Amino acid sequence: MADRKVPKRVFARAKEDAAVAQTATETPQTTNSSYRLAFQDNDFLLRDDLRPVRFQLELLKPELLLEEANIGSTLVMYGSARIPDPSKADALVKAAVTDRQRRVAERLRAKSKYYTEARKLAQIASECPRDSDGKKQFVVCSGGGPSVMEAANRGAHDVGAESIGLNIVLPFEQTPNAYVTPHLSFQFHYFALRKMHFLLRARAVAAFPGGFGTFDELFELLTLVQTGKMAQLPIFLFGEEFWRRVVNFEALVEEGVIGENDLNLFRFVETAEEAWQKLSHYYATRDRVHLHRSPPPKAA
Repeated sequence: MADRKVPKRVFARAKEDAAVAQTATETPQTTNSSYRLAFQDNDFLLRDDLRPVRFQLELLKPELLLEEANIGSTLVMYGSARIPDPSKADALVKAAVTDRQRRVAERLRAKSKYYTEARKLAQIASECPRDSDGKKQFVVCSGGGPSVMEAANRGAHDVGAESIGLNIVLPFEQTPNAYVTPHLSFQFHYFALRKMHFLLRARAVAAFPGGFGTFDELFELLTLVQTGKMAQLPIFLFGEEFWRRVVNFEALVEEGVIGENDLNLFRFVETAEEAWQKLSHYYATRDRVHLHRSPPPKAA
């Protein structure tokens, strides 16, 4: 027996059977939808009854691919899909027709600096070295769309690093931005599963000025940490003036609906360097590996 090889498997792989199924002779039986292999039958998979299975698939697919890509942890970056690249900010103002449109465009132009900061932060995080197990740490993860999300993936791309994009199917088309690493570009049907994947590997989160989507993601994160469902991690709100203008955090304390200590769940920052310094200090003071940027390559 020592010189004989025992086969690893005795059943055909699903991929092989799927290929054979496509070659079946056409008969009234084989052409009926009931005859299709269950995992090749889209009408079956999209039934309301199969929602639990679709949940499982949408959770499992990105998890398997991220694990295969050696992603150990992520730096998640939330933010508006409307803040312009600074190079396009003036054109946005010029395109305004009414006084109101002009005022809004000028406010968006003023916030274009956060596009720059998001890009810088992604550059810094993407230079974080792998850990002793070869896992990639603080891989940039965005919603995969335009504006701040684009800036995040673009920053990683600037330094030749991979980055993740988690897109969502919307009534209007949302194409992944050009800087997302193709094999780390995912599309979700369920917002709940998308938000779960944002946080499963997150070890720091940066929230830039944004609207309903940013608020939804940020406040769910704060709730998870506040209630102890998720371990505490660095949460940075870029742009103190913006956040204090749109959310009266102190009033929530005064009204008694959150505790004063809940204001310590996040930190206001203005620049990428400030955020990374605080993130590095956070982990260094907890007896964990001190985060540092990889040394620049030596000149040829």
